[in-house]
Amino acid sequence: MSLPQTLDPDASLAAPARILFTLERANRALPYVGRVVADVRETYARIVGLRRELEAAPTPEAGADLEAAYAKAMDRLGDLVDELHAVGVELRDFERGEVDFPALSEGGEVSLCWSPEQEAIAQWRDDEPGARARPIATLPGLLAA
Repeated sequence: MSLPQTLDPDASLAAPARILFTLERANRALPYVGRVVADVRETYARIVGLRRELEAAPTPEAGADLEAAYAKAMDRLGDLVDELHAVGVELRDFERGEVDFPALSEGGEVSLCWSPEQEAIAQWRDDEPGARARPIATLPGLLAA
């Protein structure tokens, strides 16, 4: 049996290369990312509310419509997270809408941090567990991606 013509047996199954941002490129992406993040926050709030309603439902039958709405909202949330990943952005917090843009600096890989309250990226953090965000002005030599 031969492989379908659309499947290249020599194609690599490796994950796509990670997208790295400059500060300028990340700031240019904010209008789009901000709209997706707003949808994430709204969908997440809906999920939390539906979960509470489901837990309070007196019988499984009473929660059937809620279950369907919950599943649909979870699917929507997954699609939104996938959309952010396709752009190269990592969602850090569903409720607050905080995201990281991977970047390179003289010190190695870092994350440019953004939250919906900000008009532009104002902070960065090392890509080490527990690293705290610092002002963007303290970032050593951001390199072009």
